[in-house]
Amino acid sequence: MIEGFRPGVMERLGYGPEALQAANPRLVFGRVTGWGQQGPLADQVGHDLNYIGLSGVLHAMGPGDRPPAPPLNLVGDYGGGAMLLVVGVLAALVEARATGRGRVVDAAMTDGSALLGGLFHALRAQGLWSDRRGVNLLDGGAPFYRCYACRDGGFVAVGALEPRFYAALLAGLAIDPAEAPQHDVAAWPALAARFEAAFLTRDRDAWASLFSGTEACVTPVLSLAEAPDHPHNRARRTFQDGLPAPAPRFDGVPPAAQAAGADLSLPQALAAWSVPG
Repeated sequence: MIEGFRPGVMERLGYGPEALQAANPRLVFGRVTGWGQQGPLADQVGHDLNYIGLSGVLHAMGPGDRPPAPPLNLVGDYGGGAMLLVVGVLAALVEARATGRGRVVDAAMTDGSALLGGLFHALRAQGLWSDRRGVNLLDGGAPFYRCYACRDGGFVAVGALEPRFYAALLAGLAIDPAEAPQHDVAAWPALAARFEAAFLTRDRDAWASLFSGTEACVTPVLSLAEAPDHPHNRARRTFQDGLPAPAPRFDGVPPAAQAAGADLSLPQALAAWSVPG
């Protein structure tokens, strides 16, 4: 059982976990909310942006000279909420099979987004991450881990974190490594400006072609409309009729169920997933 109402609604309807587990002790009852089942804000309204704001994660996103940038609603709704609800429900199902007792899974998007940001809380505690946006390794502060505009208005994503990858990036940009030490943080702003100027000399796809097959970790930033037609996505059938296909993939699952599931009716999909015997 999975529900996403405010705390107490299912109980008022007569379908709370206590009532349902009395009828079926093995039942796993998944509850996904923004603030959780308990706490001062449990009964308050909100949306993804509110939840990730309270977790500390939102503060770390966006350029340093502007307000924090909303990361769509991927962090709270889908990552911290739905995905962690799935993890909790699956874990509870394993336990229920072994013990005969179900669990109530309280998946709060605030909790989940805080967990997703655990690395950055840990780095900050060690003095390795600043609360200032745009000055850290993974928030756009590092010139070798950010996006750049190109001559045609497109963008490329640069993720040359390792020294070998960084060397390949410099080679593609025709920059002398002696003039661009990778971890001289004080020199990052000037180096980023140099990279910006370099990427503005070619179109996005020209840069993608130049870096193709290298270890520079430079790739085009595709729009939602472009992504389904990229050769890699087409080869993997990552999209079906312009929409993302099911993921992750499972060994032994019939291709009709895995790659073309979006084209099947529910009964057809269930039949394709069934295992004989």
